[in-house]
Parts: sequence; C-alpha cells; structure tokens
Amino acid sequence: MTGEERITEIEEELHKTVYNKATQYHIGKLKAKLAQLKEQEIKRKSSAKKGEGYAVKKSGDATVVLVGFPSVGKSTLLNALTDADSRVAAYEFTTLNVVPGMMEYEGARIQILDLPGIIVGASIGKGRGREVLSIVRNADLILILLDATNIKHLSALEKELYEVGIRLNQRPPRVSIQKTDRGGVSVVANVKLTKIDKRTVREILNVYGIHNATVALHEDITDDQMIDAIQKNRIYSPSLILLNKIDMLNAEDLKKVRTELKNQAIEVSAEKRQNIEELKKKIFQKLDVIRVYTKRYGEKTHSPEPMIMKAGSNVRDACAFVHRDIIKKFKYAHVTGKSVKFDEQVVGLNHVLADGDILTIVTAR
Repeated sequence: MTGEERITEIEEELHKTVYNKATQYHIGKLKAKLAQLKEQEIKRKSSAKKGEGYAVKKSGDATVVLVGFPSVGKSTLLNALTDADSRVAAYEFTTLNVVPGMMEYEGARIQILDLPGIIVGASIGKGRGREVLSIVRNADLILILLDATNIKHLSALEKELYEVGIRLNQRPPRVSIQKTDRGGVSVVANVKLTKIDKRTVREILNVYGIHNATVALHEDITDDQMIDAIQKNRIYSPSLILLNKIDMLNAEDLKKVRTELKNQAIEVSAEKRQNIEELKKKIFQKLDVIRVYTKRYGEKTHSPEPMIMKAGSNVRDACAFVHRDIIKKFKYAHVTGKSVKFDEQVVGLNHVLADGDILTIVTAR
C-alpha cells in the first residue's frame, strides 16, 4: 500500500469514527498517524521533484504576503498598497511569479508580496503550490484575499495553509516534552483537561516513537495541538481576511456576506481604491511592531527615521539592532516616552520599550 493510499484509508476511518470518551484516544492516534504520513509524503515529493523555486529577497521592516485563489484581485491590491506595477488582467493566472512592492506607513517600510494564485491541492504540490506556500511560511503577516462574490474559497485556503503547518492567529501550545531513558510516559496536567485525556497523549507520543518521557500540559489542548507540539515545525502566523470587490455587491448581499464571515473581514475595493488607507492601518497594527527613535548623547533632536521592532523588544534588542558590538560597551541608556515615568529616565538593557520611545545609548569609551 502506498503512502497516499494509507492516508486515504485513515481519513476514511476518521470520518466514520464517532467521537466520544471511548473513542477519544483512538481518534487521537489516527490523527497522529495521518499527520506523520502526510509529513513523510511531503518530504518524499519535495526530494523527488526538481525544478525552479521562487527566489524572493526580503526587504524592509516586515514582509506581508497576499494569498488567494486566481482572479481575486491580488495584483490590483498590490498596486493600490504599494509602488509596485504588477500586471493586471481580467483572466486567471496573470501572476506567474512573485511580485514585490513596498508599502510605507507610519515610518515603516513593509514589503508586500503578490503570490501566484493558490489552487485546491496546493499543499501537496499542485500548481507549484508547495513553492508558493513555502514563501507564506516565512512571512510576518498573511493577507487572505477573497472575492466578495465567492467567499466559499476561505475554508479551502485555510485548509491548504493548515496542511503545510501554518497556524493562523494561534500561538504554540504550552506543552513541554522531556524524553527520559525509562519509566514510560508520565503526563502532568497543571489545568483541568476537557479536550484531551492522558491516555490520548500517550497514544499520540507512541505513534512518534516516544515511549519514555515526562509531559507537562500547562493549558487544556486538543489532540491536534498535541501533535503540533511534537512536530515542532509549525508556523504560527498572524493573518487578516480581506474582502475585495465589495463595490460589486448590493447592500443586501453585502450584509449576508458579512454575516457569513462573522464581520471579521476587512472590506476593500482594490480597483476603486476603497478603504485602502484603513487597510494599511490594520496591516501595521496586526504586525504588532513599535517605532523607536534614536538620539545621540547631548543632542536635542532624535533621528527622523525610527527603528521598527517587534512589540516587547527591550534596550538589549535595540542595541543589537543598531550594531552587534554595542552591547559589549553598553553602560546605560536614556529613554523618553511611554515606557518610562519621566523624560530622559536612565534604564538598563532589560528595559522594555514602547511605541514612539526616544532612546539614547551611552557606551564606555
């Protein structure tokens, strides 16, 4: 039996098995086997397939990708957001390569990539889908673009992204797995478990050949999350759903679409340039970055261009951003802004910075 046949067989068994307390561990075991087989098939096809990939040079302070089925208006939206000149036409598969553009907003330079249209089966290599999705895995933010006249594509796109290990708007499960030499699998739960039981955890670990380990569950997780914790190759990426071509819907149809999408989509018309500025704002907010301005010691004004850093960054991170050797000579820093109680407050390397802070680094001579 081939790998693909075995995958189909397990999927059919999963579909037929009714979930309850008695079957919970069996379903978890089947899911683990399925995930393992799919991973093996992906590796096998990747090693066997030879061809040109997409070479994309990262630029700017963050990278955002446009993901969608063909003809949803990705190229038009790229042109509306950036200075790019992506080819636009009213037929499918216009974009055959990755087209970059640069969006400037609030001092940040954000690279937007227009990717070739995704098709069903992209996660297993159809339509060069694996190559396209490999770029998605490296992005800081995913924009899922839907045609307002066909929102059924959303579930299909989310499935393709899920199959290549991309977890949208999630964080890694709080699970620690420490392998041991003997003693079997010991499961310690720091919370009440309602989505998974200890037997299921052991069954899933056994599928991956882990028979001796101490597992600590710091939150109530699902069997899928347990599998993700073992695989360790998942990407946890923020995303936004964009609803394009809203100018083609009447008020009643637009209301229905909003209800189906639970009012979670950002509505735009790329062609009419409608809500583009609002979209730029949402992109910047979703990237969860801060702007930190530097000021030389003794000077009154700060640099006009900010450093764009991830929220939660500290002075140590800022030093590394400026130059890797600064930390060796670091004495202290002055900070003015939201993160301190008063202007020019003296702080150390571990001080967490806030958006708009002005930073002066003082080093030993």
